[in-house]
Amino acid sequence: MAGPSHVPVLLDRVVALLAPALDRPGSVLVDATLGLGGHSEAVLSRIDATRVIGIDRDPQALALASERLAPYGDRFTAVHAVYDEIEDVLDDLGLSAVDGVLFDLGVSSMQLDVRERGFAYAEDAPLDMRMDGTTGITAAEVLNTYEASDLTRILREYGEEKFARKIAGAVVRERAKEPFTRSGRLVELLYAEIPAPARRTGGHPAKRTFQALRMEVNDELAVLRRAMPASIDAINVGGRVVVESYHSLEDRLVKQAFVAASRSDVPVDLPFVPEGHEPALRLVTRGSEKASPAEISENPRAASVRLRVIERVRDKGAAA
Repeated sequence: MAGPSHVPVLLDRVVALLAPALDRPGSVLVDATLGLGGHSEAVLSRIDATRVIGIDRDPQALALASERLAPYGDRFTAVHAVYDEIEDVLDDLGLSAVDGVLFDLGVSSMQLDVRERGFAYAEDAPLDMRMDGTTGITAAEVLNTYEASDLTRILREYGEEKFARKIAGAVVRERAKEPFTRSGRLVELLYAEIPAPARRTGGHPAKRTFQALRMEVNDELAVLRRAMPASIDAINVGGRVVVESYHSLEDRLVKQAFVAASRSDVPVDLPFVPEGHEPALRLVTRGSEKASPAEISENPRAASVRLRVIERVRDKGAAA
């Protein structure tokens, strides 16, 4: 049987944006969301000077990526961690700073393709959805234990689900008869609760609920909120942080972190920025970049991507 596949989004553009930071002897890239290693493989094959540290919370992804990237020998190091632990990972490896950090957020095709993981609504499977199946709460536990108000909140905030309250009420009602254990039963409930006109637009009716559960189970927004300043702090002068987001809440957090980091510390009404008070970082992309229609047609996952990049232009301690 063929293994899971994953087509990296904006692959050439990501490598091009990382290249100026990595094109120097001894450069180090942290691929903070390694997945199957598509982005890392492209960097290792195209930029000879670079070493890649691949972080992933998913042991299966680490094993598959490590096998794929084995030809690059000690230029690749796999680390089992969550990406907000960048500082600890670098400390453990004896690195004080790196030249690039890459985030390709969200769920990978590999996780969707492996039925037993419970990420995909198209297959009846155990309601798990943990990116690291060795720890943490499952989607079934969320559905079976959360109050209706909390279920409503996560469906509304993380899934942008218009019928959040109605779905949460139905989940609470149905779990009293029998706890939720499999995705098929949840999909049936969603078909029953979402009105027919709404089911005909906006993709599969289960898409938003499954996304919300996955983000809750893996605490994705809180992890990202911690990871952004940690990754910005980790880069050398000339280093870049590149982030691909697929959800408006993720992109908003990235934008806020990048804007804050690239802002001068002088009062806004001052007519000039005194020497020594220039921002230590600059925004490389104007706003967010999107995928082209051609890429979206080849790789539908690219439709919602938002790409942002920030670069360190001055040393952390250079300000007066």
